[in-house]
Amino acid sequence: MKVLIQRVRKASVTVEGQTIGAIDQGLLALVGVEKGDSDAAVEKMLHKLLHYRIFSDAEGKMNLNLQQIDGGLLLVSQFTLAAETHKGLRPGFSSAAPPAEGERLFNGLVTRAQSAWPKVAIGQFGADMQVALVNDGPVTFLLES
Repeated sequence: MKVLIQRVRKASVTVEGQTIGAIDQGLLALVGVEKGDSDAAVEKMLHKLLHYRIFSDAEGKMNLNLQQIDGGLLLVSQFTLAAETHKGLRPGFSSAAPPAEGERLFNGLVTRAQSAWPKVAIGQFGADMQVALVNDGPVTFLLES
């Protein structure tokens, strides 16, 4: 599982002109599910998302996590993170989980996140989404399970 996180001042996801998820300060998490990912990988990733210390403390150091700043978490499925880009000029997707398994694991992440944290918003799996954000920093990290 690969999750690209961006520290944001605000972020939203729109499908067919309707905003379906939005947060203020927090994390935008673009989630790519790969073949071989498991429920254990989902648990590990959720722990990282809630506890990864990328928010500034009073001295300006990255010492605070999402929960400590009472931030929002916007989860957006993005299978293109599982792309193979080592060779050629066109990405391959044979390492991405099949759609049904990707959706199951993404939905598992959403369900666990919503149970663990009250400020969770989501995109729509498999939809053509438009994501808007104001990146804070910019601060961006690729997390892998």
